[in-house]
Order: sequence, then structure tokens, then C-alpha cells
Amino acid sequence: MLKVKNLFKVYKNAKYISARNVSFEVREGEIFGFLGVNGAGKSTTIKCITGIIPYTAGKIEICGFDIKDDPFNAKRSFGFVPDNHAVYDKLTGSEYISYIASLYKVPKEEYQGRFDRLVEKFNLKNSINNQIMSYSHGMKQKISIIGALIHEPKLWILDEPMVGLDPQSILDVKNYMREYAESGNSVIFSSHALDTVEKLCDRALIIHGGTVIALIDLKEYQEKGLSLEDEFMRLTKEARIKIDKVRADLLKEEEELSQKMGKRKAGKAIQKKIHDEVFKEMEAI
Repeated sequence: MLKVKNLFKVYKNAKYISARNVSFEVREGEIFGFLGVNGAGKSTTIKCITGIIPYTAGKIEICGFDIKDDPFNAKRSFGFVPDNHAVYDKLTGSEYISYIASLYKVPKEEYQGRFDRLVEKFNLKNSINNQIMSYSHGMKQKISIIGALIHEPKLWILDEPMVGLDPQSILDVKNYMREYAESGNSVIFSSHALDTVEKLCDRALIIHGGTVIALIDLKEYQEKGLSLEDEFMRLTKEARIKIDKVRADLLKEEEELSQKMGKRKAGKAIQKKIHDEVFKEMEAI
């Protein structure tokens, strides 16, 4: 359903690597959790997957379509719910969903049935004809979800979907994730809610400092009585110690270079070092 292989992302003026040799697959009918602390590289990776930002190297396939070589078919194969529920506030909920459906060329004879079912599912029937600017945070999140699902994509991607939702809305979203995966589709979502991931997902990937540090089969964890929270804290602590040392060494090197060549040239020298290091790794793959 989704294949990410040897993904690298280095921003032009960055001194740190946002995604470093990230590889994983999301299987058909699977709910896949994407975990990491703030700044770990989750959102960057998701933006690369969805084609929002270009990546430095690697390969991303969605339902067999390469996001670089065939972006049109790749993007038609997924629905994306961003963490900022970006919607058009001056449209009504109904107008917004109709507009999104037209972009995805949803057949007219199928649109109304899908629309009615999703509006009912996410309890927006009484407000669907109101302007979105009058919606609460949770309602905007729901209308964003409906927009992502109206073309019935095989892959549903969500970035921090539970933030700001009330308990009933969280339950609605979780229940529909299960329903969607059980029908043969796949779901991938990033989250800080470890308990939700542990109960809802089949597998979870942990990323830290732009690098994958673990891929966990949650059913095996449950059978062994292991705790995702304990493992997450242990793994990220170990990774943080290593990354902090690397960054401290880089900072020390930059300070030493600054004394010799000035701050600006030193910064560029460190950036070049980072880029050279990444390209050496890429060539070695």
C-alpha cells in the first residue's frame, strides 16, 4: 500500500538531517502508527510521502505509483488530514466537500451516498450547511477528514488527528479508522498518544533525529505483556544521548571554525559537511 525506501531529506540551510535513510512499508488492511518526539522527523516524512515537499533522495510508492514519477495517480490513491486542518473558512461544510470531490473527480452518482454516510458518521448533519468559519476546532478536523475520504482512497494518512478533539470525536475517529482498515484499506497516522497507538495499531514505527530506531509489532508486544510507553521512553532516551553528542561535537567544531574564518563561513562549512556526509551514505546504498 505504501513503500518508503531509503528516504533522505536535508533542507538547504539546515545543520541537521530531517530524514535519514528512512525505510518502512504499510500493509493492506493495516493501521500503522508513526511515533516520535517533537522535531523527530514525523511531519517531514509525512510531507515527503504526500508530495508537499520534495525529498533529497529515496523512493516513495503509494499503491504502486511513485510520488515523483507519477504524482497524479499517487495523490489520487491517498487522503491526507494535516495537523492544521487547512480548510476554506468562507465555504460551508457542504460546499467544501463538494469542491474536494470535484478535484478528485468523484462520480456524481456516487457522491451523495458517500457524502450522507460520512456526514452522519462524524455527526455534522446539523452544521454541514453552515460556514466553516463558525465551526469549532473539532468540527474543522472532522470536515477535513470527510474531505480526505470522499474519494474513497486506499490509503488514509493523518498527522496528529486527535489533537484538540473532544472524547466523543476521538472515539468517532478511532472507530472509523478500524472500520476503514477492516474494509481492506490502510491507515497511517502520527501521534503523541502512545496509549491510543498501542490499542489501535497493528504496528508502529519510532523515529528520532530523522532516523528510524524501531519498528514494533504491537500484537507481539501485547502477547508478551510489554509496554509501548516503556519501550518508547527507553529507545528515544538512548537515541537522544547519541544525537546530543553528535550535535554537541558539531557545535564545538563550528565554534572553533568561527574563530578562524568567521561565523557565516563556519556555518556554511558545517552545512557542507552535513550534506557531504549524507551524499556519501546515499552513494553507499
